[in-house]
Amino acid sequence: MCFRKRNCYRPPDHFNAKIYTGPVPSEQDPVMVQSEAPPQSLAPPLSPPTQRPSSCCFCWCCCCSCSWYGLPPRRACCRSEAERRVRRKRWETKLDTLSNCEACSKPSAEEMHLWAESFECLMRNPAGRNLFREFLRTEYSEDNMLFWLACEDLRQEHHKTAVQEKARLIYEDYVSILSPKEVSLDSRVREVINQKMQDPTTHTFEDAQLQIYTLMHRDSYPRFLSSSIYRSLLRNGSCSSSLS
Repeated sequence: MCFRKRNCYRPPDHFNAKIYTGPVPSEQDPVMVQSEAPPQSLAPPLSPPTQRPSSCCFCWCCCCSCSWYGLPPRRACCRSEAERRVRRKRWETKLDTLSNCEACSKPSAEEMHLWAESFECLMRNPAGRNLFREFLRTEYSEDNMLFWLACEDLRQEHHKTAVQEKARLIYEDYVSILSPKEVSLDSRVREVINQKMQDPTTHTFEDAQLQIYTLMHRDSYPRFLSSSIYRSLLRNGSCSSSLS
């Protein structure tokens, strides 16, 4: 057989076309066309995957598993989601008040100078804490102060149920690695917290609170004293509007 005919070769038409565009698809060898088709799989089609719940809880007890409830992870998360929403709504108002500046009176010039002498004096004074928070916000580390204030609020709670709920909210907001407001804690302190969260008390975050307090004292406090926020306050002799 002629080589041109066997390979479906078609010479160009010099009278009707200027450029040869190759063999016409309809005139290709049926054997060649069949070989170009993708191979069909002999395996049966897979069934569509089961749709997961639209939302799932990420709490301290089920970040890795939900075995705490004795149920498979998916069922436990869905079961506790509605209950957790009710509990969070119950306490979110109290915790949200900690995110705002504390109510305080105008500090005296003597009090403002004492802030430079002792970090403890600064942290004991509501106006001093507000001003320090303003500075921490400029360094994107305000969460350290919010965590410390939340721990102080927890220590003043006496009702056991309220203590457990607040402790879990603090864990989810500031200790969990899933939280955008996670504070910097070492592995030893985290391990202690995880053990104490089995039965939360007002002392669950004592080690973590002390570590964050020390971090603010050693790292942020010296820069606060030389910051324009504090120097401007001393120069003007009065608090800014954020402290009123």
